[in-house]
Amino acid sequence: MGEQRRVVRQRGLWFEEFEIGTVYEHAPGRTLTEADNVLFTTMTMNTQSLHLDAAWAARQPFGQRLVNSMLTLSTLVGASVAQLTQGTIVANLGLEEVRFPAPLHHGDTLYSSSEVLAARPSASRPGQGIVRLRHTGRDQDGTVVAECTRSVLVWTRAAAPP
Repeated sequence: MGEQRRVVRQRGLWFEEFEIGTVYEHAPGRTLTEADNVLFTTMTMNTQSLHLDAAWAARQPFGQRLVNSMLTLSTLVGASVAQLTQGTIVANLGLEEVRFPAPLHHGDTLYSSSEVLAARPSASRPGQGIVRLRHTGRDQDGTVVAECTRSVLVWTRAAAPP
């Protein structure tokens, strides 16, 4: 007789699996390189010298180029996807309270975590719920470099499309 295999598909959480107060630590961390920063900055048409011009940035208060804060934010949120919303999200609803209390430099590693702040069924979309997440990014020394609150619309297990 043939052996039955158990198949596990990687996915995020269904609405009913989000528990308020739970903190998820996402892995792996992401070391952001000069190449990452220059590619993201130019791809998004952000010509800010603070990200592209090493000689100019050297004369500024931080003394060197900084990782583009939008790259930091994108990586922070992106690190949560596999664990929280992969295949279970309907839509991002918004970002609030975005802060960058300290810079990231080329070669720094971003470590991300997410806390579930709130979860409620959608009043207008049966089978879906709204979850508020607080994403926090820290560098390799534990310094908070980015924070944001994100609202997402997610499926319930019973209502999710196949």
